[in-house]
Amino acid sequence: MSTSTSHPSTEHSADACRASRHTRVQHLITADESSLAELEALLATLPICSTGRVFIEVPDPTWVTDIRVPARMTLTWLDRSSRTGAPGTGRACPTGRALARAVTAWADEMMCGEDDETRVHLLGGYLGTADIVDHLTERLGVSASAIHAPARYRLLAD
Repeated sequence: MSTSTSHPSTEHSADACRASRHTRVQHLITADESSLAELEALLATLPICSTGRVFIEVPDPTWVTDIRVPARMTLTWLDRSSRTGAPGTGRACPTGRALARAVTAWADEMMCGEDDETRVHLLGGYLGTADIVDHLTERLGVSASAIHAPARYRLLAD
């Protein structure tokens, strides 16, 4: 007796992406003001049916621009000038803090399954990226091989 299993399509064409059984891989993408060009290049390579979140930390609202993301992705701008540092200190938000806070909160809620296959691309500065990598690998058990971060940071084992 033979059984056939129907698997959702992974093809990425306009027709395939409209199909209800099409596999959609979730993405988590981060950036800051130093990596906007790299972010736009990455976003241009994503299939139109991509889902997930893009977080961008910037110094102030003048950095907010029109960045195109796939329709099923949410873009969140994190303005450091309107945020504080460590709770209760009243200090200004240091570089990377808003990004790390937002991403770790999102990951805690959205990356909760053992079979989670979220594709993680961390393009921001070192401080926020290091905190995010630590949280994903140590707290959520995400494999370092599932995370893409700038090699110059040396945060992930080769």
